[in-house]
Amino acid sequence: MANLKCLMLNTSLKTSDEESNTSALMQEAARWMESEGVQAVELRVADYKVVPGMEPDMGDSDEWPQLMERVLAADILVIGTPIWMGEKSSIATRVMERLYASSSETNEKGQAIYYNKVAGVIVTGNEDGAKHASQSILYGMQHVGFTIPPNVDAYWVGEAGPGPSYMEAGRDSEFTKKNTKMLAFNLVHFARMLKENPIPEKGNS
Repeated sequence: MANLKCLMLNTSLKTSDEESNTSALMQEAARWMESEGVQAVELRVADYKVVPGMEPDMGDSDEWPQLMERVLAADILVIGTPIWMGEKSSIATRVMERLYASSSETNEKGQAIYYNKVAGVIVTGNEDGAKHASQSILYGMQHVGFTIPPNVDAYWVGEAGPGPSYMEAGRDSEFTKKNTKMLAFNLVHFARMLKENPIPEKGNS
């Protein structure tokens, strides 16, 4: 069985010294992956200085390159985001921009550097927008070369307006638990497939 690594980029606006509902749901997925022998690591992007721009390294103390090293070392990438105004977070948007900035780079076969990696998304919030945020992220990921397995968007959304958070009211949601487990197992399954049978060079270089 292939040894797999999962990187989870939490794009909450909160730094790691604050509780994050997005982190709480991401950790549920991480536990399922770890039960399958996958090493899952969550990083809070707000802890890093990620400069806006469309270059792999924007200089000016840009810390995206060290996050990018972790992306390239991973077999599975999960982006987690809260919902703000019905959209993914501003940090999630910046992460997608920086991933896109390296989309023209290629591996030893001449394929996009994200080939043979799988990706998924986790969303939390107290208003509608989970599917919209997921669509945006998952489309962007496949567009630059990630493989998107089926059912790899897991989310919890509370009632419209102010109300209980995921940690307060969402942990017992059977819908969210089912979809989080499905996300984890489908990501692991496809990552194993690609590890053992990479996308062929023919027609993709």
